[in-house]
Amino acid sequence: MGHHLGSKSSIVPLIDRLNKYPIGLVDSNKLREILSLLFDEREAFVASRFPLEEATLPELVRLTKIPAADLLPLLDKMADKGLVMDMPYGDEVYYLLLPGLIGFFEFTFMKNRTDLPLERLAQLMREYLEESQAGEFFGSSTPLTRTLTYEEHIPVTSEITTYDKAREIIRDAGFGAVGLCYCRHKKEHLNETCDKGAPVEGICISLGSAARFMARRGFAVEKSVDELLAVLDVARGFNLTHITDNIRHKPSFICNCCRCCCELLAGVQMGYHNGIAKTGFTAVIDAERCNGCGVCFRACNVKAIALPEGVTFAKSSDRHALVADALCLGCGACISACKQGALTMVPAAERVVPPLKRKELYVRILKEKKRLTPFVISGIKKSLHGLFTRKTSQKNIPIIKE
Repeated sequence: MGHHLGSKSSIVPLIDRLNKYPIGLVDSNKLREILSLLFDEREAFVASRFPLEEATLPELVRLTKIPAADLLPLLDKMADKGLVMDMPYGDEVYYLLLPGLIGFFEFTFMKNRTDLPLERLAQLMREYLEESQAGEFFGSSTPLTRTLTYEEHIPVTSEITTYDKAREIIRDAGFGAVGLCYCRHKKEHLNETCDKGAPVEGICISLGSAARFMARRGFAVEKSVDELLAVLDVARGFNLTHITDNIRHKPSFICNCCRCCCELLAGVQMGYHNGIAKTGFTAVIDAERCNGCGVCFRACNVKAIALPEGVTFAKSSDRHALVADALCLGCGACISACKQGALTMVPAAERVVPPLKRKELYVRILKEKKRLTPFVISGIKKSLHGLFTRKTSQKNIPIIKE
């Protein structure tokens, strides 16, 4: 196997393979160092040979030319590291190469570990995401993720769909687990902490097949529905924003995010105002009740609330904040922070319905990035056929095939 390995012959093909996902990784020296720390040479080679859909061990043996006896422990190690997802189904195990984002970047910091140089990776990932990756991640009009609203703050006269309710998503999932917050854990390795004091442990929720994998591989701990719902209550106590997959059918996670640590919310603050899909609601301020105290400024996770600039009030008691509609996600994290009762939620002027399933989401993003070639379209059709014949469609995984 030596002729396949070496940094040039393993890392570059790996980057090429990862860039077939809707959210690719922009090549740079920092990215290459990150990948070289996460993947050893043989792992990088194996990853570069993965198809875009799930694959069995015999299929991967054919693609890599590595004997099953050698490949199986290698895949097992890669699953433990969070580089691939292994999914038992009946008598077969299916393997899926995780994308970089959302994928093995996050898994790197979703368990306490000593097998990786976490301090170096934290610094590299921060610099890489700030310098190179924002345009790629937020580079389509259809976002990869969306916001969930605090349904208790929705007026009784308004309708809220089941797929917008975090509690209903959890109840419908069938299986869930809770683990470390990737963002806040990564910040710990940069000697920084959350401005809100939000917890690092026991706060990020995974659901369905993703949760089964994470619980099995030590990235999360299985929890009951009631325990998962209690995590939502903890998150709301810290005025965190719920973020999930931008799909209606079986989202795989609910992250509970703060503005100081979350890279998705940082992107919104950087100017990618539609980088996270908004709810069908927005916050409004009652000028008569608002005293401009600023508590809601700190509660808002995208800095969408502030005192108006260049406005002089006749008297200090008239001072009130305003909500920037272009920024507001409609999450409702600010509502309970206001002791004056000046903040409420109202239906937004525009409501965008999320894609139904992950396949539809990925196709939309690829099309918007002009990467949906006839070759890829053909691969999608073949993948659909393969999933139906294998009866693995309920695994809730990407189904785009080379």
